[in-house]
Amino acid sequence: MKTKKQLNLSAQETNKLIAAENRKFFSENGIFAVNIIGSPGCGKTSILEYIVNHFDGNFAVIVGDVKTALDSDRIIQSGHKNAYAIETGGGCHLTANMISQTLEEMDIKNMDYLFIENVGNLVCPSSFDLGENLKIAVLSIPEGDEKVRKYPSLFLRAAAVIINKIDLLGLMDYDIKRVKSDCLAHNPNVKIFETSAKTGKGFDQWFQFLKEQRK
Repeated sequence: MKTKKQLNLSAQETNKLIAAENRKFFSENGIFAVNIIGSPGCGKTSILEYIVNHFDGNFAVIVGDVKTALDSDRIIQSGHKNAYAIETGGGCHLTANMISQTLEEMDIKNMDYLFIENVGNLVCPSSFDLGENLKIAVLSIPEGDEKVRKYPSLFLRAAAVIINKIDLLGLMDYDIKRVKSDCLAHNPNVKIFETSAKTGKGFDQWFQFLKEQRK
């Protein structure tokens, strides 16, 4: 529930305040939160499905979407029951308060990681802190190689970039060298991973990165 102080603040200011509370909650409970951001269809849910079947940590999943629980249902059908859906009802991004309210419903016992799939969008989600430890940007081969230049804000903030559906490289006109160069131009320290949820390529390296970041 929002406090009187929070009601007098702007939406962004309120979000920052609740994000800080979430961050404290994650720290106190030993939870490493990962905010996964990308366009619709880039493969965010497929990445989560691969995590469900191959990642050896204890984790929960929150999936945000404008409408329906289709993606969270996919996670549950993959064999992971600790998955929760947030319908934004038209909102183009998750907020820290949405995460806070969902945490109240969750069983956090023995949870090491929380994977959050944000609403499919490269712009709005990048500006709203959820209290996460890591912000991850997801690109994919089919969506074209100009996204980093067109939507820079996410790539300025992301700790890592996943170039997904890498199995389609060579079948489409996609300059992966330029994409990597664009990412590094915005953030010289960003980690870049090439993955395929279909073949499993690149996930061992990404999983290792997650575990190293959690230490």
